[in-house]
Amino acid sequence: MIDVGSGPPVLLIPGVQGRGEWMGPAIDRLKERCRVISFSLAGDTGSTRRFDPARGFDNYVDQIEAALHGPGIDRIAVCGVSFGGLVALQWAAQRPERTQALVLVSTPAPDFKPDCRMQWYLRAPRLLSPLFAAQSPFRLGPEIWRAFDGLGARARFSAAHLSCIARAPFSPTRMAERARLLTETDFVETCRHVSAPTLIVTGEPGLDRVVPVTGTRSYATRIGGARHATLERTGHIGLITRPDRFADLVGQFVEDTADQTCPSRDALRRPA
Repeated sequence: MIDVGSGPPVLLIPGVQGRGEWMGPAIDRLKERCRVISFSLAGDTGSTRRFDPARGFDNYVDQIEAALHGPGIDRIAVCGVSFGGLVALQWAAQRPERTQALVLVSTPAPDFKPDCRMQWYLRAPRLLSPLFAAQSPFRLGPEIWRAFDGLGARARFSAAHLSCIARAPFSPTRMAERARLLTETDFVETCRHVSAPTLIVTGEPGLDRVVPVTGTRSYATRIGGARHATLERTGHIGLITRPDRFADLVGQFVEDTADQTCPSRDALRRPA
């Protein structure tokens, strides 16, 4: 588990690849103004926690409980990236009295349904993983090009990111299992039980070729009082292409909500 920095605590939850190491640049910047706690998702090589298929998303809620128990943290801001945003959403809905704030970063829409390409990949994730990897430059290349000025800066970022992936490889099978979970949970209903101050963070619409920005922004109408912020000059991976800006947005939001009084669980409940 990662536990670095000082200040108001924030839990950073990784995306569908499950590896906390992939968020390194964001953690390094955010720890300058917050205490950052993070981990790799249950079931991954980088995690000590087992994934029980029968418990679905509750595996990750339990994992958050365990991560906060050691440091003795009662209340925290939770920030989920992509798939991790759905984990954060579940936590905020189930533990409202322990959720200081909720940040959803490039998170699939609450009514997300796998498209034909994803359904095809899910049939044989291990076999098709080389093709998935080969398509990554086409998905992420435009935003990397836009986020950095000059070929040198783009090349250095790409080399560093590839090195991180090599040191902390993802599991195609685990990624597929997590993608299937998206069809087994009613996230529209989950949104109705979120009461914490909520920030929705997206990249620019034309640059996020992984999760449609319109889908992520729909949380602003599903969660009362939620507001939206855009990470300019990037798309789906803005937390690592523009970590300074990401840390400014999230850090300021966490600091602004840190001193708010926590109401009781009954007061936090929303009517269905």
